[in-house]
Amino acid sequence: MTKPAGDTAGWVDRYFEITARGSNVVTELRGGLVTFIAMAYIIVLNPIILASGSDVEGHQLGFAQVSAVTSAAAGAMTILFAVVARMPFAFAAGLGINSFLASSVVGSLTWSEAMGLVVINGLIIVAMAATGVRKMVFDAVPMELKLAITVGIGFFILFIGLVNAGFVAATGSPSPPVGLGPQGNGSISGVPTLIFAITLLVTGVLVARKLRGGILIGLVVGTLLAVIAEAALDLGPATENPGGWRLSVPALTSSPLALPDLSLLGDFSFTGFGRIGVIAALMLVFTLVFTNFFDAMGTFTGLSRQAGLADNSGNFPRLQSALVVEGAGAVVGGMASASSNTVFVESGAGIGEGARTGLASVTTGLLFLAAMFLTPVAEIVPSEVAAAALVVVGAMMISHLREIDLSDFSVALPVVLTVAVMPLSYSIANGIGVGFISWVVVRSATGRARDVSPLLWVVAVGFLLFFIRGWLDTLL
Repeated sequence: MTKPAGDTAGWVDRYFEITARGSNVVTELRGGLVTFIAMAYIIVLNPIILASGSDVEGHQLGFAQVSAVTSAAAGAMTILFAVVARMPFAFAAGLGINSFLASSVVGSLTWSEAMGLVVINGLIIVAMAATGVRKMVFDAVPMELKLAITVGIGFFILFIGLVNAGFVAATGSPSPPVGLGPQGNGSISGVPTLIFAITLLVTGVLVARKLRGGILIGLVVGTLLAVIAEAALDLGPATENPGGWRLSVPALTSSPLALPDLSLLGDFSFTGFGRIGVIAALMLVFTLVFTNFFDAMGTFTGLSRQAGLADNSGNFPRLQSALVVEGAGAVVGGMASASSNTVFVESGAGIGEGARTGLASVTTGLLFLAAMFLTPVAEIVPSEVAAAALVVVGAMMISHLREIDLSDFSVALPVVLTVAVMPLSYSIANGIGVGFISWVVVRSATGRARDVSPLLWVVAVGFLLFFIRGWLDTLL
C-alpha cells in the first residue's frame, strides 16, 4: 500500500526535526538554495586554483574535469552530512588546502600522489573523530575562545566577501598592504563592485526589516542587475578587462546543459612516500591534518551558534557523528581529485535565511549534483553578488562579540588575537592556533594554570610546531 503524502511529509519533519527546531519546509528549502548560491563560486574557483599548478612531472589538471568532480564531491558530502548529522551545513573543497596543494605540494609530487596524501589526512581525522579524540579537543576549548572563533569566522566571512567583490584588494605595497577598490588604489569605480555595493545595501535593508527571504531576494536582485549590466556594457572577465567580472560572467547562455567529465574520480596514489621520503611526506600530512582539523572545528562552532543549535558548552546535536563525516570529506575529496572537502562557512548564508536542519543541506547537495550538468547556469551568479550575502552573514556572526567579557585582559588578548588573525592571515586554523597559544601562556602566567586543560596545552604545542613547520622541514 502506498503511504499517504502526509505520512512522508511527517517522517521528513520528524527525521530532520524541522518543527522541533522552529522551522518549516519552505524555509529549509530556501535556506539550502541560498547556501548553494553563496557557495556556487567554488565550482569555478576550485578548478582555477588546482588547474593552475603543474605537478613534478609537468602535468596539469583540466578545468572542466576539476569543475565536475568539485560539484560531485560537494553534492555527495553535503547530502551525507545532512542525513547523518541533520545540520544545515554544506561541504565543498576547502580553499586553504587546495591552494596548499597547488602551491606547495605538487612541486615535488604528482597530482595523484598529492591526492593520496589528502586521503591519508582524511583517514587520520576520521580515526581521531571515531575514537573521541577530536571531541575531547573540542570540549577542552573554553567558551570564551569558542565565542571568539565564531566572531573571528564572522570577520573572515566578511573579509572574503569584500575581497571577492573587489571592494578591497592588495596594493602590492608594504604600506598599506590592502586598500579600497579592485586594484587597492582607493577608487571603487568598477561596475561589478558597484553592483556588489547595491546588492549589499538592498540585502542589508531587507534583513534589518526582518523580511523573510531577504538574503535570497537580495541575491536575485543583484544577479538581475549584473545580467543587465553585462548585456549593456559587455564587460567580460577581469582577465581581459580590468573592470570586468572576477570569476564568472553573468550572461544568459543558450546551452545551459553540459555533460560532466568525471574521469578524475579514483585518480589518487600512495606512492608519494617513495618519491619524497617518509619524513617529508609526513610533514605534508601533518600540515593537512592540522588545517583540516581546526578549520572544521572552528566552522562548526561558529555556524552552530549562529543557528542557535549549540548548548552552553558550544556542543550541538550529533557532534561526534558530524566530526566523523567531516573527516570523511577529506577522504572523498582526495579520492575524487577535488581536494579535501570540508564544512563551508558560507553555510551561514542559508542559516541567516532561516535554515536550521539537514533538509536545507539536502537541497544544497542536490543543487551541487545538478550543477555537474548545469555549470553554465550556476555561473550566472557572479561572485560579486554572492559576496554581498557573505558580508551580511559575517555581520550577523560578529554580533556574538557582545557575549564575551573583555574586562579581563587575560581573556581579551587571546580573543582579539583569534578574531584578528583569522581574516588577516586568511585562515581559520591560524586564528585558532594563535588564540590557543596565547590563552595557555597568558592564563597560566597570571595564576590561572589550573583552569587550562592539559589537552589545550598539548594542542598549543602542536600549533607551535605547525607554525614553525617550515623551519623544521629545513632541519629535517
